[in-house]
Amino acid sequence: MKRSRIINNGIEVINTELKGIRKLNKTIDKNFDRAVKALAKVKGRVIITGVGKSGHIASKISSTMSSTGTPSQYCSPTDMSHGDLGVISNKDALIVISNSGNSNELSNILSFAKKNSISIIGISSNSESELIKASNISLIIPNAAEACSIGLAPTTSTTMALIIGDALCVSLMKLKNFKMSDYKKLHPGGSLGLQMLQVKEIMHSNKKMPIVSENANMKSILIEMTRKSFGHVGVKNKKNELIGIITDGDLRRNINKYFFDLKAKMIMTSKPKLIVKDLLVIDALNTMNKNKITCLFVIDAKKKKSPVGIIHIHDCLRYVN
Repeated sequence: MKRSRIINNGIEVINTELKGIRKLNKTIDKNFDRAVKALAKVKGRVIITGVGKSGHIASKISSTMSSTGTPSQYCSPTDMSHGDLGVISNKDALIVISNSGNSNELSNILSFAKKNSISIIGISSNSESELIKASNISLIIPNAAEACSIGLAPTTSTTMALIIGDALCVSLMKLKNFKMSDYKKLHPGGSLGLQMLQVKEIMHSNKKMPIVSENANMKSILIEMTRKSFGHVGVKNKKNELIGIITDGDLRRNINKYFFDLKAKMIMTSKPKLIVKDLLVIDALNTMNKNKITCLFVIDAKKKKSPVGIIHIHDCLRYVN
Protein backbone atom coordinates (compact mmCIF):
# COMPACT_ATOMS: atom_id res chain seq x y z
CA MET A 1 0.00 0.00 0.00
CA LYS A 2 1.31 3.43 -0.95
CA ARG A 3 1.94 5.90 1.82
CA SER A 4 -0.69 8.62 2.02
CA ARG A 5 0.09 12.22 1.14
CA ILE A 6 -0.29 13.19 4.81
CA ILE A 7 2.37 10.70 5.90
CA ASN A 8 4.70 11.94 3.17
CA ASN A 9 4.11 15.52 4.28
CA GLY A 10 5.03 14.63 7.85
CA ILE A 11 8.21 12.88 6.76
CA GLU A 12 9.13 15.83 4.56
CA VAL A 13 8.81 18.24 7.50
CA ILE A 14 11.07 16.10 9.64
CA ASN A 15 13.65 15.74 6.89
CA THR A 16 13.64 19.48 6.22
CA GLU A 17 14.21 20.29 9.87
CA LEU A 18 16.93 17.66 10.15
CA LYS A 19 18.81 19.32 7.30
CA GLY A 20 18.82 22.53 9.31
CA ILE A 21 19.85 20.79 12.51
CA ARG A 22 22.82 19.17 10.78
CA LYS A 23 24.15 22.64 10.01
CA LEU A 24 24.17 23.64 13.68
CA ASN A 25 27.68 22.37 14.34
CA LYS A 26 28.86 25.60 12.71
CA THR A 27 27.32 27.55 15.60
CA ILE A 28 29.31 25.64 18.22
CA ASP A 29 32.44 27.76 17.89
CA LYS A 30 34.56 30.14 19.95
CA ASN A 31 31.58 32.39 20.53
CA PHE A 32 29.64 29.45 21.98
CA ASP A 33 32.56 28.79 24.33
CA ARG A 34 32.57 32.47 25.36
CA ALA A 35 28.81 32.42 25.90
CA VAL A 36 28.87 29.40 28.22
CA LYS A 37 31.76 30.77 30.26
CA ALA A 38 30.06 34.19 30.52
CA LEU A 39 26.78 32.64 31.65
CA ALA A 40 28.58 30.56 34.27
CA LYS A 41 29.91 33.75 35.84
CA VAL A 42 26.55 35.53 36.07
CA LYS A 43 25.87 36.54 39.67
CA GLY A 44 22.22 37.38 39.09
CA ARG A 45 19.87 35.73 36.61
CA VAL A 46 19.91 34.95 32.93
CA ILE A 47 17.01 36.88 31.39
CA ILE A 48 15.83 35.31 28.12
CA THR A 49 13.47 36.95 25.67
CA GLY A 50 12.21 36.71 22.13
CA VAL A 51 9.31 37.84 19.94
CA GLY A 52 6.48 35.57 18.80
CA LYS A 53 7.51 31.94 18.31
CA SER A 54 11.03 32.82 19.47
CA GLY A 55 9.44 33.92 22.73
CA HIS A 56 8.03 30.45 23.29
CA ILE A 57 11.47 28.97 22.63
CA ALA A 58 13.01 31.52 25.03
CA SER A 59 10.53 30.49 27.73
CA LYS A 60 11.42 26.81 27.36
CA ILE A 61 15.17 27.46 27.42
CA SER A 62 14.77 29.63 30.53
CA SER A 63 12.83 26.86 32.26
CA THR A 64 15.50 24.28 31.41
CA MET A 65 18.27 26.60 32.55
CA SER A 66 16.58 27.26 35.90
CA SER A 67 16.07 23.56 36.55
CA THR A 68 19.70 22.74 35.80
CA GLY A 69 21.43 25.11 38.18
CA THR A 70 21.46 28.51 36.45
CA PRO A 71 18.77 30.92 37.75
CA SER A 72 16.85 32.22 34.77
CA GLN A 73 13.68 34.11 33.89
CA TYR A 74 11.72 34.54 30.69
CA CYS A 75 10.41 38.05 30.03
CA SER A 76 8.14 39.22 27.23
CA PRO A 77 9.80 41.97 25.17
CA THR A 78 6.47 43.83 24.98
CA ASP A 79 6.04 43.77 28.76
CA MET A 80 9.62 44.91 29.27
CA SER A 81 9.04 47.88 26.98
CA HIS A 82 6.07 48.83 29.16
CA GLY A 83 7.75 48.88 32.56
CA ASP A 84 9.19 45.42 33.11
CA LEU A 85 12.72 46.45 32.13
CA GLY A 86 13.11 46.92 35.86
CA VAL A 87 13.46 43.16 36.28
CA ILE A 88 16.94 43.36 34.70
CA SER A 89 19.90 44.36 36.87
CA ASN A 90 23.57 44.81 36.06
CA LYS A 91 24.23 41.46 37.74
CA ASP A 92 22.17 39.71 35.07
CA ALA A 93 22.88 38.59 31.53
CA LEU A 94 20.45 38.87 28.64
CA ILE A 95 19.85 36.25 25.95
CA VAL A 96 17.80 37.55 23.03
CA ILE A 97 16.43 35.18 20.37
CA SER A 98 15.27 36.52 17.01
CA ASN A 99 15.56 34.82 13.66
CA SER A 100 15.63 38.11 11.73
CA GLY A 101 17.31 40.04 14.53
CA ASN A 102 15.44 43.18 13.52
CA SER A 103 12.16 42.93 15.42
CA ASN A 104 11.01 46.37 16.50
CA GLU A 105 9.95 45.05 19.90
CA LEU A 106 13.60 44.39 20.79
CA SER A 107 15.00 47.89 20.27
CA ASN A 108 14.08 49.25 23.71
CA ILE A 109 15.53 46.18 25.44
CA LEU A 110 18.81 46.34 23.54
CA SER A 111 19.14 50.08 24.20
CA PHE A 112 18.46 49.61 27.93
CA ALA A 113 20.99 46.77 28.19
CA LYS A 114 23.73 48.78 26.45
CA LYS A 115 23.16 51.84 28.65
CA ASN A 116 23.32 49.73 31.82
CA SER A 117 26.30 47.57 30.81
CA ILE A 118 24.24 44.38 30.77
CA SER A 119 25.84 41.62 28.73
CA ILE A 120 23.82 40.58 25.66
CA ILE A 121 24.02 37.18 23.98
CA GLY A 122 22.22 37.35 20.65
CA ILE A 123 20.89 34.27 18.84
CA SER A 124 19.92 34.99 15.23
CA SER A 125 20.35 33.79 11.66
CA ASN A 126 21.08 37.34 10.47
CA SER A 127 24.67 38.28 11.18
CA GLU A 128 24.03 41.86 9.97
CA SER A 129 20.98 42.42 12.17
CA GLU A 130 20.54 45.09 14.84
CA LEU A 131 20.46 42.35 17.48
CA ILE A 132 23.85 40.93 16.49
CA LYS A 133 25.37 44.41 16.20
CA ALA A 134 24.23 45.18 19.76
CA SER A 135 25.33 41.83 21.22
CA ASN A 136 28.48 41.24 23.24
CA ILE A 137 28.46 37.62 22.10
CA SER A 138 26.64 36.40 19.01
CA LEU A 139 25.51 32.87 18.14
CA ILE A 140 24.64 32.74 14.44
CA ILE A 141 22.14 30.09 13.40
CA PRO A 142 22.87 28.88 9.84
CA ASN A 143 20.28 29.72 7.21
CA ALA A 144 18.00 26.79 6.49
CA ALA A 145 14.68 26.29 4.74
CA GLU A 146 11.62 26.48 6.96
CA ALA A 147 9.59 23.29 6.97
CA CYS A 148 6.41 25.31 6.53
CA SER A 149 4.64 24.59 3.21
CA ILE A 150 4.89 28.27 2.20
CA GLY A 151 8.36 28.72 3.70
CA LEU A 152 7.38 31.48 6.10
CA ALA A 153 6.13 30.10 9.43
CA PRO A 154 8.96 29.61 11.96
CA THR A 155 9.58 25.86 12.06
CA THR A 156 13.15 24.83 11.27
CA SER A 157 14.50 28.10 12.67
CA THR A 158 12.74 27.71 16.03
CA THR A 159 13.86 24.09 16.31
CA MET A 160 17.45 25.16 15.71
CA ALA A 161 17.16 27.93 18.31
CA LEU A 162 15.78 25.45 20.83
CA ILE A 163 18.67 23.06 20.24
CA ILE A 164 21.21 25.86 20.67
CA GLY A 165 19.48 26.69 23.96
CA ASP A 166 19.69 23.06 25.08
CA ALA A 167 23.38 23.03 24.14
CA LEU A 168 23.96 26.10 26.32
CA CYS A 169 22.08 24.58 29.26
CA VAL A 170 23.83 21.21 29.16
CA SER A 171 27.25 22.80 28.67
CA LEU A 172 26.57 25.02 31.69
CA MET A 173 25.60 21.95 33.74
CA LYS A 174 28.88 20.27 32.94
CA LEU A 175 30.96 23.41 33.51
CA LYS A 176 29.32 23.89 36.92
CA ASN A 177 29.60 20.18 37.74
CA PHE A 178 25.84 20.03 38.30
CA LYS A 179 25.06 16.62 39.86
CA MET A 180 22.04 14.38 40.27
CA SER A 181 21.78 15.50 43.90
CA ASP A 182 21.58 19.14 42.75
CA TYR A 183 18.92 18.29 40.19
CA LYS A 184 16.90 16.45 42.81
CA LYS A 185 16.80 19.49 45.08
CA LEU A 186 15.10 21.41 42.28
CA HIS A 187 12.68 18.59 41.40
CA PRO A 188 11.26 17.24 44.69
CA GLY A 189 7.81 16.47 43.29
CA GLY A 190 6.17 14.53 40.50
CA SER A 191 7.46 11.53 38.61
CA LEU A 192 10.93 13.06 38.22
CA GLY A 193 11.25 13.38 41.98
CA LEU A 194 10.32 9.72 42.44
CA GLN A 195 12.75 8.61 39.75
CA MET A 196 15.56 10.30 41.66
CA LEU A 197 14.63 8.87 45.05
CA GLN A 198 17.72 7.42 46.72
CA VAL A 199 17.99 4.22 48.73
CA LYS A 200 18.99 6.09 51.89
CA GLU A 201 15.68 7.96 51.83
CA ILE A 202 13.50 4.87 52.23
CA MET A 203 15.79 2.28 53.84
CA HIS A 204 15.18 0.86 57.31
CA SER A 205 18.07 1.65 59.63
CA ASN A 206 19.42 1.35 63.18
CA LYS A 207 17.25 -0.92 65.37
CA LYS A 208 14.92 -1.71 62.47
CA MET A 209 17.67 -3.73 60.78
CA PRO A 210 17.46 -7.50 61.37
CA ILE A 211 20.98 -8.29 62.60
CA VAL A 212 22.49 -11.17 64.56
CA SER A 213 26.04 -12.08 65.54
CA GLU A 214 27.91 -14.86 63.77
CA ASN A 215 27.59 -17.08 66.86
CA ALA A 216 23.87 -16.44 67.41
CA ASN A 217 21.79 -19.57 68.02
CA MET A 218 18.70 -20.58 66.07
CA LYS A 219 16.31 -19.30 68.71
CA SER A 220 17.83 -15.80 68.49
CA ILE A 221 17.77 -15.90 64.71
CA LEU A 222 14.12 -16.94 64.60
CA ILE A 223 13.12 -14.23 67.07
CA GLU A 224 15.02 -11.52 65.16
CA MET A 225 13.63 -12.59 61.78
CA THR A 226 10.07 -12.73 63.12
CA ARG A 227 10.31 -9.43 64.98
CA LYS A 228 11.70 -7.44 62.05
CA SER A 229 9.51 -9.11 59.37
CA PHE A 230 11.95 -8.98 56.44
CA GLY A 231 12.35 -12.72 55.97
CA HIS A 232 16.10 -12.04 56.28
CA VAL A 233 18.70 -11.42 58.95
CA GLY A 234 22.18 -10.07 58.46
CA VAL A 235 25.12 -11.75 60.14
CA LYS A 236 27.90 -9.59 61.60
CA ASN A 237 31.29 -10.46 63.05
CA LYS A 238 32.97 -8.88 66.07
CA LYS A 239 34.20 -5.98 63.90
CA ASN A 240 30.59 -5.06 63.08
CA GLU A 241 31.15 -6.18 59.48
CA LEU A 242 28.39 -7.87 57.52
CA ILE A 243 29.73 -11.29 56.61
CA GLY A 244 26.55 -13.03 55.48
CA ILE A 245 22.77 -13.25 55.44
CA ILE A 246 20.23 -15.84 56.45
CA THR A 247 16.85 -16.10 54.71
CA ASP A 248 13.74 -17.96 55.81
CA GLY A 249 14.58 -20.38 53.00
CA ASP A 250 17.98 -21.09 54.61
CA LEU A 251 16.18 -21.93 57.84
CA ARG A 252 13.79 -24.35 56.17
CA ARG A 253 16.60 -26.09 54.29
CA ASN A 254 18.50 -26.72 57.51
CA ILE A 255 15.67 -28.10 59.64
CA ASN A 256 16.72 -31.40 61.20
CA LYS A 257 17.02 -32.83 64.69
CA TYR A 258 20.18 -30.78 65.29
CA PHE A 259 18.61 -27.54 64.07
CA PHE A 260 18.70 -25.72 67.41
CA ASP A 261 22.35 -26.59 67.88
CA LEU A 262 23.36 -24.65 64.77
CA LYS A 263 24.98 -21.19 64.80
CA ALA A 264 24.38 -18.33 62.38
CA LYS A 265 27.75 -18.66 60.66
CA MET A 266 27.04 -22.33 59.93
CA ILE A 267 24.02 -21.73 57.70
CA MET A 268 24.49 -18.18 56.42
CA THR A 269 25.12 -17.28 52.79
CA SER A 270 28.43 -15.46 52.69
CA LYS A 271 29.23 -12.51 50.40
CA PRO A 272 25.63 -11.26 50.08
CA LYS A 273 24.51 -8.75 47.46
CA LEU A 274 24.74 -5.20 48.83
CA ILE A 275 23.79 -1.73 47.59
CA VAL A 276 25.28 1.68 48.32
CA LYS A 277 22.93 4.09 50.11
CA ASP A 278 23.38 6.88 47.54
CA LEU A 279 22.14 4.80 44.61
CA LEU A 280 18.65 5.28 43.21
CA VAL A 281 15.71 3.20 44.39
CA ILE A 282 15.14 2.06 40.81
CA ASP A 283 18.70 0.64 40.80
CA ALA A 284 17.94 -1.31 43.98
CA LEU A 285 14.78 -2.72 42.41
CA ASN A 286 16.66 -3.73 39.26
CA THR A 287 19.35 -5.46 41.35
CA MET A 288 16.74 -7.44 43.28
CA ASN A 289 14.86 -8.45 40.14
CA LYS A 290 18.08 -9.48 38.39
CA ASN A 291 19.24 -11.63 41.31
CA LYS A 292 15.73 -12.88 42.23
CA ILE A 293 15.98 -11.65 45.82
CA THR A 294 13.59 -9.59 47.95
CA CYS A 295 15.97 -7.72 50.28
CA LEU A 296 19.24 -5.85 50.10
CA PHE A 297 21.42 -4.65 52.93
CA VAL A 298 22.63 -1.11 52.44
CA ILE A 299 26.17 0.13 52.97
CA ASP A 300 27.99 3.44 52.98
CA ALA A 301 30.47 3.74 50.11
CA LYS A 302 33.14 4.78 52.62
CA LYS A 303 32.48 1.90 55.02
CA LYS A 304 31.72 -0.95 52.70
CA LYS A 305 31.55 -3.76 55.25
CA SER A 306 29.29 -2.16 57.87
CA PRO A 307 25.53 -2.17 57.09
CA VAL A 308 23.65 1.10 57.55
CA GLY A 309 20.22 -0.14 56.52
CA ILE A 310 18.07 -2.66 54.69
CA ILE A 311 15.62 -2.22 51.84
CA HIS A 312 12.82 -4.58 50.80
CA ILE A 313 11.45 -4.98 47.29
CA HIS A 314 8.05 -3.80 48.52
CA ASP A 315 9.65 -0.54 49.67
CA CYS A 316 10.86 0.04 46.11
CA LEU A 317 7.61 -0.91 44.41
CA ARG A 318 5.69 1.48 46.65
CA TYR A 319 7.54 4.42 45.08
CA VAL A 320 8.52 3.21 41.62
CA ASN A 321 4.99 2.17 40.71
